[in-house]
Amino acid sequence: MTSSARSAIDVLCVGLATYDLVMTVDRHPGPDEKCFASGFTACGGGPAANAAVTVARLSGTSAFAGYLGNDPHGDRHFREFAEEGIDTRWVVRGSQPTPLSVILVKPNGDRTVVSHKAKMPDLMPKDLDMSSFLPKSMLFDGHQPTLSLELAKTAKSRKIPIILDAGSVHEGTLKLLPLTDYLVTSCRFAQDFTGGLNGQEALRALSIHSPFVVITCGENGLVWKNGADEGAMPCFPVKAIDTTGAGDTFHGAFALALAEGREPLEALRYASAAAALCCTRIGARAGIPTGKEVTAFAVARGLQFQHRRVK
Repeated sequence: MTSSARSAIDVLCVGLATYDLVMTVDRHPGPDEKCFASGFTACGGGPAANAAVTVARLSGTSAFAGYLGNDPHGDRHFREFAEEGIDTRWVVRGSQPTPLSVILVKPNGDRTVVSHKAKMPDLMPKDLDMSSFLPKSMLFDGHQPTLSLELAKTAKSRKIPIILDAGSVHEGTLKLLPLTDYLVTSCRFAQDFTGGLNGQEALRALSIHSPFVVITCGENGLVWKNGADEGAMPCFPVKAIDTTGAGDTFHGAFALALAEGREPLEALRYASAAAALCCTRIGARAGIPTGKEVTAFAVARGLQFQHRRVK
């Protein structure tokens, strides 16, 4: 493998890959109640996996490091990675089942997720050839904590920007926090980690742990803090059909924008546009937009994103 091939990777996404079964329902069923789904789709999922697909659809190059089982769900997801053009050299296959998520989506776009990932192996650094990657940025979702911590340390030593998708407080996100350059959290993570703080107060508490902090709040937009500077950014208004995967799309688009050399605030606007488009379709993977779609969406709203590739 040549050095130029290694350097072609914009974003290495590390963490969880699942297989998603998505059903649309008129309402969530009550106790002992049966209901029928009005729609169904099945596809690959998982925060880091969806982020890798986002990078590829936005015309970037991505790789995924994580686990898939040697089962039908793992086979389907692996084929999806290949079809999207994602580098799969760091996908580890094994006998344990592929994590599975069942997602119920209501008409207003709200969803409920039930996940099963029993006995998913904890990947070790020896499972991957870490000498063969040279991405321009690295995105972690906190899953696969042992592998992620070692990769993050390597990235830090090579001055590769580290982005943490902190959806909830758990072992992986806590271990990665001290190494993170760009901490992008959900409102849930911010409140749980800070003991119930909201908005700018939560930002200031989190900024002790990372130089650049973003708290995403769905339809309420986001707040950010970069050193002494801080502010808020509204979301792009759309008619939401399914919010599943919007956060994953945001993180992938943000990581790619940083890899391309965009300023962080422009990267946030770009990621917000991509996430908004994701909400207009059923299914996380199906909802991830292309680069042309994000550009057209932005132009229609009087915005223009500048692409600046890092050589």
